[in-house]
Amino acid sequence: MKNSMIKPTLIGLALLLGATSANSFANEQKAEKPAAGDASKGKVLSATCAACHGADGNSANPQWPKLAGQHAAYIEKQLTDFHDQKRKDATMSAMAAPLTPENIKDLAAYFSSQNAKPGAGKEDLVEQGKITYKGGNLTSKVTACAACHGPTGMGNPAAGYPRLSGQHSAYVTKQLKDFKNGVRSNDSSSIMRDIAKRMTDDEIAAVAEYIAGLH
Repeated sequence: MKNSMIKPTLIGLALLLGATSANSFANEQKAEKPAAGDASKGKVLSATCAACHGADGNSANPQWPKLAGQHAAYIEKQLTDFHDQKRKDATMSAMAAPLTPENIKDLAAYFSSQNAKPGAGKEDLVEQGKITYKGGNLTSKVTACAACHGPTGMGNPAAGYPRLSGQHSAYVTKQLKDFKNGVRSNDSSSIMRDIAKRMTDDEIAAVAEYIAGLH
């Protein structure tokens, strides 16, 4: 009798906890959704960003990321993390330090509204990179990049996954190595660190070249 009563009670408790977790996650996702910024104000503020990232967010130096067309929520998170020292870079931390939350939203709105210029990867590495990007590596348990960032690299703004399409290979390579070595640690639930640490340097180089020409 006791066992028969306990079992449904435990099942009910599990369902309740599952529902509570789901509701908490949904509320958290809603809370994380940024309010739209003012792109016109962001354009004015972007004058200080132009030297590195280009006036329209298409950087000329492959060491600095293209911001044009990136999801506003992702730009906002990265600038906020630089501001709060959750992501560290001598230059970007200093640039983000004086920004207000409103400034950050406005900059994110501006750069996300710009058109990203297409790139190109090294032909000798693109095919190898395509295999890793689309299929991962079952042996080393490297998840396919396309699973989160999409087959064309457009990302998933609702889940917080950035657009990769056309991003400079040098920048992508550095970020993957930083995740791999733990230098960068502002990824949600360590997802990028867990993937990158399983990647070889050759896989990183190849997938970065594939991403550069992805569209």
